[in-house]
Amino acid sequence: MPTPTKGPRLGGSPAHERLMLANLATALFQHGKIKTTETKARRLRPLAEQLITKAKRGDLASRRRVLGVVKDKDVVYSLFDQIAPRYANRPGGYTRIVKTGPRKGDNAPMAIIELVEELQVAEPKANKKTATRKAAQQDKVEALAPAEETPASAEADQDSEAPVSASGDTAAAREDSDEAAEGTENKA
Repeated sequence: MPTPTKGPRLGGSPAHERLMLANLATALFQHGKIKTTETKARRLRPLAEQLITKAKRGDLASRRRVLGVVKDKDVVYSLFDQIAPRYANRPGGYTRIVKTGPRKGDNAPMAIIELVEELQVAEPKANKKTATRKAAQQDKVEALAPAEETPASAEADQDSEAPVSASGDTAAAREDSDEAAEGTENKA
């Protein structure tokens, strides 16, 4: 937990700071990213990450705790049902702060805080030794596997996989009997 600052908190009382951060968190979850001062973004980041972690739990107690901070029920719904599932496999670091230029009016340093987009879970990159070991193991497996199937075993596999009709004969047996019947008709 970050150490609380001494003196005035973001230009107001502690209650004002709590409300301001709650409003910033609501806007962040609603829009996906917001532009604010660097100081407010740094203060918002731990709160937003805690709220997402609670939303990942998904139980009623977590929902009530989040509703204590974020008052908009639509935003809480989207946090629990859309935002939190994106980060199911991510242990933390759900937000990113990007510094932008100073604000034109008072030269305050500005930043954009945004939710990190979690598209797919990438496999960890393996180093060269591990990759060559895996390739060698794959070669061994391929060398041990039989090169070709014998024709008799291939036919047996086809017969065992053939669908069985209600009378109990297989489709291959029915085709053979149909061909035999056609042959006798041609001879007659």
